[in-house]
Amino acid sequence: MPVLSALVDAGFDVPLVVSQPDKRRGRGKTLTPSPVKQAAIDRGLPVTDDVDEVLDVQADLAVVVAFGRLIKPHVLAQLPMVNLHFSLLPRWRGAAPVERAIMAGDATTGVCLMQLVEELDAGGLYRVVEVPIADDATLDGLRSELVGLGTELLLSALAEGLGDPEPQVGETVYAKKIDRDELRLDLQRPAAELDRIVRLGGAWVEFRGKRLRVWRATVVEHDAPPGTLSEGVLATGRGGLELLEVQPEGKQRMAADAWLNGAQPTADDRCL
Repeated sequence: MPVLSALVDAGFDVPLVVSQPDKRRGRGKTLTPSPVKQAAIDRGLPVTDDVDEVLDVQADLAVVVAFGRLIKPHVLAQLPMVNLHFSLLPRWRGAAPVERAIMAGDATTGVCLMQLVEELDAGGLYRVVEVPIADDATLDGLRSELVGLGTELLLSALAEGLGDPEPQVGETVYAKKIDRDELRLDLQRPAAELDRIVRLGGAWVEFRGKRLRVWRATVVEHDAPPGTLSEGVLATGRGGLELLEVQPEGKQRMAADAWLNGAQPTADDRCL
C-alpha cells in the first residue's frame, strides 16, 4: 500500500491495480477488500484480482510488491515487471524473508529491486540496499523500515532509469512461510533464540492446558529448570525470558504483571 500511494503521489499513471481477492475477516466474517484494493478504490484507480487483466491495459512496467502468487509466463512475456523483495538475494527467496532473517539471527537484511522472472525470486538485481538488523528488531518495525527504503529505492530507479539487471551471486536460501507450530516456544532452547521468535509476533506456550501468547519479553540471566515461571521470568534451556506483555487464551493482550497477579503461578506450574 505505501508503494502504490508513493507511485501515484509521484505522478505515475497507474492504469490498473491487481490485488488479492476479498477475504472474510473479523468476528463477523465480513467480506473485506485487501488494504491495497481499498487504497486503489479510495484513489479512484481500477482494481482487479485477475492478473491476466494487465494484458488489456497500456502500461510500460508493472511493479510487484508482496503479491504472494506466481505470475504466469504468458503475462511476463508481454509486460516487463519489477519486484521489491525484502532480503539480500539470493538469501531468503520466498514468502517470509523478513521473518526468516530475524529467526536465523542474521546481522543484516535489505531490499532488492529485481527483474521478475518465472523462477521464484531468481531475477537479476537493479538496485540493492543493505540494512542492519538491531538486536531488538521486531517483525513489524523492520518490515516498515524496509518498505520505506524500498519505496525510495523504486522511485529513484524509475527516475534514473533501471539499466541492466545484475545476476544474483551467492548461496540460495529459501524462506518458506512461518508455520504456527514454529511460533511455539521450545523452552529447551536458549532464551536468545526464543526472543527472536517472540519478536515475530504471536509466539506462544501452553500454561495450565491453555495457550498463552507472549507478545513482548526481554532476555535475562536465569538459572532454573526450563518451563518454570518465577517472578515473571520464564526459564529456558539457557537464561530466561522476562515476560512483559502476554495474552491468555480467549482474552485481550495485557501487561505481564497484570496476568501474573491474576494467574498466581505456583512452584508446580510449568509452561510447555
